[in-house]
Amino acid sequence: MRIKALIRLICVGLLVSLVATFVASGTGPAWATGSDASKAAAPVIAADVSVEVEGAKTRFRIALSKPVTAQASLMEKPDRLIIDLPEVAFHLTPEAGRQKAGLISSYRYGLFAPGRSRVVMELTQPATVSGMTVDANAAGGTALLTIELTRTERADFHRAAADSAAKAAQPTTAEPASLAKDALPVIVIDPGHGGIDPGANSVGGVFEKDLVLSFAQKLQKALEASGRYKVLMTRDKDVFISLGDRVRAARSAQADLFISIHADSISGGQEVRGLTVYTGSERASDADSAWLAERENKADAVAGVESTDMPDDVSDILVELTLRETRSFSHGFATRLVGAFDSVARLNKNPHRQARFQVLRAHDVPSVLVELGYLSSKQDLDLLLSEEWRGKMVSAMSAAVDRFFAARLARQDAAAVLP
Repeated sequence: MRIKALIRLICVGLLVSLVATFVASGTGPAWATGSDASKAAAPVIAADVSVEVEGAKTRFRIALSKPVTAQASLMEKPDRLIIDLPEVAFHLTPEAGRQKAGLISSYRYGLFAPGRSRVVMELTQPATVSGMTVDANAAGGTALLTIELTRTERADFHRAAADSAAKAAQPTTAEPASLAKDALPVIVIDPGHGGIDPGANSVGGVFEKDLVLSFAQKLQKALEASGRYKVLMTRDKDVFISLGDRVRAARSAQADLFISIHADSISGGQEVRGLTVYTGSERASDADSAWLAERENKADAVAGVESTDMPDDVSDILVELTLRETRSFSHGFATRLVGAFDSVARLNKNPHRQARFQVLRAHDVPSVLVELGYLSSKQDLDLLLSEEWRGKMVSAMSAAVDRFFAARLARQDAAAVLP
């Protein structure tokens, strides 16, 4: 067994070397060109992961192209182990992380923030990190990061998770100074999920985070080309952004419109398809919308982030009136979207719905969440992957945006915050 493991590690070392050479040479994906390619030179490569079970202990090992510094923390509800790393390019098999082994039920990995990657392990029972080492001279020229987990009692796990939460707590910072209002209407486009949070996925391996980012970039380009709007993105690459940070980005930019783009999936629901537009509400319009909002609101937990409810900010009558007016504008834009989509897309049987989505919680920014379709439906997936269909959808959405801001653009009133 030791000889087999050694041979495997040598093979992994050769693979790490080849991948690192491939990336450093600039022979990467078609989109990694120009300055982006030079920035991506010589990243840390993770080419293999293995899990070893020995009694009450489980060892999780990552073969890396060079040594890194790792930090571990624990979280409850559900029980998870979080491993924070510098930015790592994961070149693992599609099956990696799906099989249960010892104390690890499953694990996921990906970019957590610029310059930072993360591995989130779902635990089968309470466990603590009993050892963490980096062998910089492992066989095959790799650096081997080993995290050892040991079963523990619930009370001990609870204390360790509380310590992790206390260390992760950030000091309160002052609110940034108010910025001068942009002369053009400001639109923030929010591609859902990202990085370590893949969102939904299709049978063929298409991830929601990639599909919605591609669509959002096309929409941004189309809106900017008109010259009538200033368009910002909550993320412009495969990186995780918390729900709270997405909302804060819109408010900080003094956005006039926030559009969150998603593409859901339903297990066993291949016959369910169609586009849906959601607006925020304390009470969901139906049970399906409530379920979807609850699922989307768990995005932070997927990435190993403590989920904190966004403050309502409804502390006085003026803010409450702003919220009512904002939701009225949100409903108005949703209606325009549904009307624009009607001729180019298959709409859900109830195309405009409401639910308590955390990402739609800004009280002073009209906000909608657009579910482009269902990755679990072959018909929807074929459309979502079609350049022609996406082009029609971008045109329809752009037309809805133009109608939403028509009065403001006609007045050329740069001081108006809302249309």
